[in-house]
Order: sequence, then structure tokens, then C-alpha cells
Amino acid sequence: MGQQEKVATSLAGAVSEEISASLAPVDAELERRYPGDPGTRQPVHTVYVPGDALTAGTVRAWGDEALALLDAHAPDAASFAAVLGLADDLAGPVYSRVRAKLEREPVEDLRVDFEDGYGPRPDAEEDATAARAARLVAEAYRDGTAAPYTGIRMKCMEAAVRDRGIRTLDVFLTGLMEAGGLPDGLVLTLPKVTYAEQVAAFVRLLEAFEKAHGLDAGRLGFEIQIETSQAVLATDGTATVARMIQAAEGRATGLHYGTFDYSACLGVSAAHQASDHPAADHAKAVMQVAAAGTGVRVCDGSTNVLPVGPTEKVHDAWRLHYGLTRRALSRAYYQGWDMHPGHLPTRYAAVFAFYREGFEQAAARLTRYAHRAGGDVMDEPATAKALSGYLLRGLDCGALDIAEVARLTGLTRADLEGFAAPRRGDLTASPQ
Repeated sequence: MGQQEKVATSLAGAVSEEISASLAPVDAELERRYPGDPGTRQPVHTVYVPGDALTAGTVRAWGDEALALLDAHAPDAASFAAVLGLADDLAGPVYSRVRAKLEREPVEDLRVDFEDGYGPRPDAEEDATAARAARLVAEAYRDGTAAPYTGIRMKCMEAAVRDRGIRTLDVFLTGLMEAGGLPDGLVLTLPKVTYAEQVAAFVRLLEAFEKAHGLDAGRLGFEIQIETSQAVLATDGTATVARMIQAAEGRATGLHYGTFDYSACLGVSAAHQASDHPAADHAKAVMQVAAAGTGVRVCDGSTNVLPVGPTEKVHDAWRLHYGLTRRALSRAYYQGWDMHPGHLPTRYAAVFAFYREGFEQAAARLTRYAHRAGGDVMDEPATAKALSGYLLRGLDCGALDIAEVARLTGLTRADLEGFAAPRRGDLTASPQ
């Protein structure tokens, strides 16, 4: 090689060193507050079951009831596609995958409810129910019948129910420890949070439990349920939800939007309480911005319109739920709540259609980017991150198979994870 040409500069190296030193605290703050997505699987939904309704067969029962509803109201791909308006090329693949999912893994995330779905009970009864829930959850993980993610929603940290909520959580977690330890898929949900101080208090509670059992610090994380206006906007005009994430000290895993409590808090009449109401869109947009880059994921709410009754009513409810789920996915809310087994067919139909209809285009774009090939779209590293994240979510839920992704992209799952992993400032990196 020839002699390298000398490049002229004007600034001494000390200038760069001084700037780096001055920004060191900011660098550390960015690393602490914005670690990026954890890269773990995110369930596509959360199913709530009252504490006293949980049985060893709950997950399987939900799948069986969903399959029975399909058999009764959409027994083949063509009839199901006609109800939902699926394209002809999607009808078969989506329907077959929905049925397979309901047979193999009908529920991805199960929350045993000790709050609104359970209601006030005598203390002895709730103690017994929480202990029983712990036994059932531990047994399900041991025998392989548990949903990938399972946990409880306790009562909130407000004064009237605080002690009861703390005790129920203690009974449940202690029962799991006595049954062999905390399962990897354990999820806790803290509802009706209005002040960041309530989140901080919950962190202290979890710290105390970890110390009592010699667990690693930070072992217990939790979701924050956003169900009040105060959780979104504080009286000083700031976003309370951002303070809550900070107060969680790295333990917050999700922000879950509570459709009906939040709507009622704003005075929305019952007939108009829905996850696509403008008030809901505003709340979720604030949640989404507050959570971006923090590793905390946003979950959409639910619909209370159940697919029950005659076929016409079931089809109407399915269309509504399918449309709401597709709307949420397009807005990057990749998880929602399901209230009834009849919501499972349309949850999975919406999710599978979303990933399958964009699969080939996403695969082609990511392949061009990975191999630095040309095309009609010039993608940047951040877009490659989004494309790989899209494919990974499709793989995790069962919408896509790793073999078909590899066939179209030439990439392994590890390659996809490499593209999806870079954080801010590292986006020029490539796993290739």
C-alpha cells in the first residue's frame, strides 16, 4: 500500500478527552436508564383468571373451549377467513396455525387475579386461595403444563387494601419457595398505581422478600398497571408513568393499560369505553414514549365484548376483537389482554396474519441489508433492528417457522438476534 496521506486537524486530543470526561456521568445515566429491550420473548397476550377459578386444567380448558367455538362457528379456513376478511393466501396458513396453537400452547401468559376479578373475601379465604394458587402454579411448571409466563395480580398499594395485597403476595411467593423455588416465567402485576411512591414501596417489599429467602437482588420484577389519569399525567404536568419506571429501579418489566378503569376515571361513558377510544390512544402513546429504550414493554388493554351466543353474535365479537388487535399491532403494542377463551382464536389469527402478510417483504429487506445489496428501499441500521425484531416476534409466537425464515434470508436466529440487539450508538454494528 502507498503511504497514507496525513489528515489535517485543528483540535488537540485534550479537547476530546475533556468532552468525554464531562459527559461520563451522562454516559452512565444513559446506560442505567435506557438499557434497551431485554431481548426475551414477549407474550402476545395476558389472560386473567380469578384466584378461586384457577385449576390444574385452566390452560388446557381455555384451549379446548376456543377449539370448540371454532368447530361450532368457523369449522374450516374458508369460513373463518370470511368472518375476518383474511386474504385467500393467508386463510389456510392462519387457520391451521391457530388450531395448532390452541392445541399446543393456548395461553402464553396467565395471571391469577386477586384484584377486580376476585373481589373482597374473608382473610382466611384469600390466604387459602393464594396458597392453593402457589401449589397449582408450581405443579404446572413441574409437569410442563404451565403457560410460558404465569403469576398473580395482587390488590393495589392504596391504604384500604394495601395490607391484604401485601399478605397475598407473601403467601403466594412463600408457597412457591416452599414448592421448590420461583419459576423462570414468574410475573407479578401491581394494579391501580397513581403515584411513583407506590412503585417505590413495592420495590422495598420485593427487596424484603428477596433478603428473607436469600434470593439474588432484583430477582423479582413486576408490571405496572396504568388505570388512572394520575398515572399518566401528574398535577404538575409531568408524565407520572416516566417517574414510575424510574422508581421501579430496574424491576419494571411492563406497563399494562387498563381499558375500563382508565376510561371510567376520565368519565368516558360505558358504551364508549374501548381500547381504540381517543383517551386510550393518548394514554398508551404517553406510556409508549416513557417506556421507549428502558426495557419496559407496553401492553394494550382488552375488549369486554365476548364471543358467546348464536353464530352471528360470535362473528360480530370476533370481528371486533380481530380489528382491535390488528390496530394495536400496527401501533407497536405487541401484547394485550384476553378476557374469554373465545378471544383466543382471533388473538392468534390477528397476530399470525400480521406477521405472515409482511414476512416476505421484511425478509427481503433484511437480506438486502445484511448482504449490502441494493433495492428500492434504502434501510438504515435502525430499520434493520426493527425488521429483525419483527421476524423474532413472529417466530416466538408461532406465526413463522425458523426454517422458512432461514430459507428466505439465509440468516440464523442468532443472526436475527444480533441485528435486533444493538443499542443507541451501536447501530452501525453488524453481526455479519
